[in-house]
Amino acid sequence: MSSVLTADLSDAGVYRVFINGAWRPSSSQKSIPIQNPAELAECYRVAACTKDEVDAAFAAAKRAQKKWCRTPLHLRATFLHHAARLLRENAATIAACLTNEVAKGRKDSVKEVMRSADLVDYCAEEGLRILNQGQMFAPDSFPGENRNKVCLSSRVPLGVVLAIPPFNYPVNLCVSKVAPALIAGNAVVIKPPTQGAVSVLHMMQCFSLAAKATGLQLDIDAGCAAAPAPESGDSGVTAPFGAPTGIGGLINVVTGRGGEIGDYMVEHPSVNCISFTGGDTGLAIAKRAPMVPLQMELGGKDACVVCADADLDAAASAIIKGGFSYSGQRCTAIKIVLPVDSVYDALLAKVHDKVKKLKVGKPEDDADIVPLVSSSSADFVQGLVQDAVAQGAKLHGGEGYVSEDGTLGGWKRVGNLVYPLIVDGVTESMKLYHEEPFGPVVPFVRGIATPEEAIAIANRSKYGLQGCLFTQNVDDAMRLSDMFETGTVQVNGPPARGPDHFPFQGVRDSGIGSQGITNSIHMMIKTKTTVLNLKAPSYSVA
Repeated sequence: MSSVLTADLSDAGVYRVFINGAWRPSSSQKSIPIQNPAELAECYRVAACTKDEVDAAFAAAKRAQKKWCRTPLHLRATFLHHAARLLRENAATIAACLTNEVAKGRKDSVKEVMRSADLVDYCAEEGLRILNQGQMFAPDSFPGENRNKVCLSSRVPLGVVLAIPPFNYPVNLCVSKVAPALIAGNAVVIKPPTQGAVSVLHMMQCFSLAAKATGLQLDIDAGCAAAPAPESGDSGVTAPFGAPTGIGGLINVVTGRGGEIGDYMVEHPSVNCISFTGGDTGLAIAKRAPMVPLQMELGGKDACVVCADADLDAAASAIIKGGFSYSGQRCTAIKIVLPVDSVYDALLAKVHDKVKKLKVGKPEDDADIVPLVSSSSADFVQGLVQDAVAQGAKLHGGEGYVSEDGTLGGWKRVGNLVYPLIVDGVTESMKLYHEEPFGPVVPFVRGIATPEEAIAIANRSKYGLQGCLFTQNVDDAMRLSDMFETGTVQVNGPPARGPDHFPFQGVRDSGIGSQGITNSIHMMIKTKTTVLNLKAPSYSVA
């Protein structure tokens, strides 16, 4: 690993947190183990922070934000460009962390980091375009008014953004929150997932080093070289480790158990915005959060509807990519296939042939199917499959681990490694029909006569993230996509988040608010108006 990137990050085998411009151990002297999902052995330990340290992070963020929002926009963009460069230069180091703690393949891990760097660069440029503009309103367009007022409308930051990324894309879905927040003039407190936390801490180091490179001085004028002096409400945490970076409390990373500090962070009075990606936890966050903007991307039960005129080879390839990439551990994974009966068996056969060719193994070997993130996740997937088989569903998998008649007898699981399966003949009474498996298991539903019937099934789900549709008729594509009650519909392609500047959103229990770089920047600003009252009407002429 890069010695520059890893400097100051750990102490006696426990990763420090980043609060108030410096790396430091937790005062709790407690740590949380992170298990390598492939080896089922501990690979890292992170600090278990206290509520006082959460308070310190928010207090530091509030101080830094007051100065950051007065930093010229072009300097904010320059800072982000430096961070993006450092992400690229240290992609291998960060990718190794991803492989160790979330079992993501090496190539995919590098892609995540490089994609994150591209996102940060794009966000910097998009922010320059969006945030350099305001509006001016004249009152005389409203009945009874004349031009005795001038209204100036400005875009201003929200304050402190709480960013909570998920385990499956901890770096990319962290920078997708951090970069828009920063370019808009906000400060950030990050609560990373436990598995994925070390990757986020290495990402944080890139931003810290970027602050040095760009000469940020957000921690200097507070009377202390390494960090601002404690204010009222601050826990008084000092900065005994690491040299001053200049970043101050602009970005803080607090690790710990969600049950101990999660609710406290969500309800914190210094929170001005919450951006969360994850599962049903987001529903609880929405209930607990103060009256602040929420950007929530939760789960999905993304349906794949295949029409009679579809290109079945293209549909089969999309189902493999959409259903089995990263072992199905994606909110946008295909989680139910709804083909019309006339193409069901032909499509099933094509998908089955491709499932047999999937490489199952370790992330270090860039296998197609890698271990799930935890034993509890694998247990959940196994329970869904067992329930379906008990009610008559048939299994189709790779050679040597599913019996000829499709029964469960040959189904294979080794530790957290669940081998890929098609579950044929899933019905409404089965849990797999409704639940989001988050594993390499794709259910097929029989007995669907029309694509309209298939879409009606998809729309009955409590989720509404994405759906996909396969047809070669452009009129049907538009008509049927309009029927989907989801945030996004993909036509002749699998569900996907990205490119990262595309709008990305869900409905119902899949979330609230919209993501994508442009939408996220807009999400993290608010409108402020200044009205000049004139002594007499003034009409401009030239």
